[in-house]
Amino acid sequence: QVQLVESGGGLVQAGGSLRLSCAASGRSFSSYHMAWFRQVPGKERDIVARITRSGDTTYYGDSVKVRFTITRDNAKNTVYLQMNSLKPEDTAVYYCAASLYNYGSSYPNYNNWGQGTQVTVSS
Repeated sequence: QVQLVESGGGLVQAGGSLRLSCAASGRSFSSYHMAWFRQVPGKERDIVARITRSGDTTYYGDSVKVRFTITRDNAKNTVYLQMNSLKPEDTAVYYCAASLYNYGSSYPNYNNWGQGTQVTVSS
């Protein structure tokens, strides 16, 4: 198991930027595929971005392509989500997730989750 702690959320105006961080502890971080999901009340948890163990391959949800960038630093046991040109519809709780084996876009692929961090974008 790996323990995940997100940080960096907050309130920002439309057009602004935020960088989320997810610090991992426990079992070897570099063994895990990592992902960011987001969720608004009453809706399912949706993929934002994911990244392979080595960081050589990434994937983005359609609504965040070009604006968001996922990266990881295996030496620091941390995955990041740089969010630019934020829109009010990006408002959600953002979750960091880890998977030892699966590299997919649906949340059942991931069995390690952080507690979430709120991102609010005002218009």
